Amino acid sequence: MKKKSTIDAIQGDLFSGFGSVIDESIKSMEKEVLSMPDADVIFYHNFFSHQESDEFFQTLFNEIKWRQDKVKMYGKELNLPRKTAWYGDKDKPYTFSGIHLEPEPWTSTLLQLKEKVEEIAKVRFNSVLLNLYRDGNDGISWHTDAEPELGNNPVIASVSFGGARRFMFRHKHNKDLKTEVQLTHGSFILMAGTTQHFWQHQIPKTSKKVEPRINLTFRVINHSH
Repeated sequence: MKKKSTIDAIQGDLFSGFGSVIDESIKSMEKEVLSMPDADVIFYHNFFSHQESDEFFQTLFNEIKWRQDKVKMYGKELNLPRKTAWYGDKDKPYTFSGIHLEPEPWTSTLLQLKEKVEEIAKVRFNSVLLNLYRDGNDGISWHTDAEPELGNNPVIASVSFGGARRFMFRHKHNKDLKTEVQLTHGSFILMAGTTQHFWQHQIPKTSKKVEPRINLTFRVINHSH
């Protein structure tokens, strides 16, 4: 029998009884446990105040080293429909969709945000992927965060600042099972357990006028997987 890694053991216990991961100091926060079979997802509608969210958005927009990555599709090289950045511990590179990212060093702002989400997740994150959605033409198609270095049951802590966007889920084996939430200014969604095994998610493009949005997904990278 395969032995669980320390990371998998910590992450596997995270959602055993949702109340166990919620400190007394944050029980009054507006939260929603999403009704999704084969998944453990909690959505915090107002994790950060409006003022905090404004300040974080401006700081991240100006200080993060945004990059325009490209992907190969149908024999052509196309711009990724968003800007990205990868920050974290120095020995935690990350590869997705053929794009290899070496981490930029943590900033004081990112460390502040990391500490805040770690209070909820009870996991020490060692990296964060940032996405800048400039307008409705930017988005991300259906996918799972299931790269091997994320572990068997990864914990993903996703924070949003800026314009509200639809965040859609669909079950991988039963496409009739769908749900979605509005990722609003200062919201936080926590995915854990078997979520990435059974559910895909996306931020669809839209023709509606939407304000720029910054999303941060804090992760645990373990290259021994």
